[in-house]
Amino acid sequence: MGKALFITGTGTDIGKTYVTALIVKKLREAGLDGGYYKAALSGAIPDSAGKLLPGDALCVNRVAGLGEQTEHLVTYVYRDAVSPHLAAKINHLPIDLDRVKADFARAKARHDYLTMEGSGGIICPLRWDEQHVILDDLVKDLGLGVLIIADAGLGTINSAVLTIEHLRARDIPIRGLIFNKYVPGNLMQDDNADMIEAMTGVKVVAYVKEGDTDLDIDVDFLKNLYA
Repeated sequence: MGKALFITGTGTDIGKTYVTALIVKKLREAGLDGGYYKAALSGAIPDSAGKLLPGDALCVNRVAGLGEQTEHLVTYVYRDAVSPHLAAKINHLPIDLDRVKADFARAKARHDYLTMEGSGGIICPLRWDEQHVILDDLVKDLGLGVLIIADAGLGTINSAVLTIEHLRARDIPIRGLIFNKYVPGNLMQDDNADMIEAMTGVKVVAYVKEGDTDLDIDVDFLKNLYA
């Protein structure tokens, strides 16, 4: 059984998948057995035959050179670009947490270092019918530590601190934070990092610039984020 790490974002469309791909790529290029898994994906685009293409999972599969079968990477794929709980309602296909946990366990058993990507932010609802399930419920059930991806720009202090405080309220371990869309030497972005660290004690462990194809982080440090 391998180790695992959960990746969440401070919101939607902050580049969580892009950074996740670089994380898995970093592990694999160091000769480590890195893998990927996602419970639910919304906004999939159908191909010419009508089959839904899980873009996030396909991106990580390609960038990290996984060569995995798509069904091993993601459990639920929805066409509607909405929260998973609503996509599930629209398609009459609710997320079964037992199935997700089983798929996660299989993925973890196949790899030494499994990176699990969330959907949107940590308070993303996965199911809201006779069952009420939020993404952080799943993370807590799986016993995972969390690495937070945040946009380096304006507004990130608020979203990052709120994410960190919510994780702490749920007693979910925080492994660190990565700034995406970082511009070296930008006074505001550097201050954003300093303020988040000062206000929360959580460190910005890596910075990703637009167009980066490699993650600038020590691979031994990265390995130790997994548990």
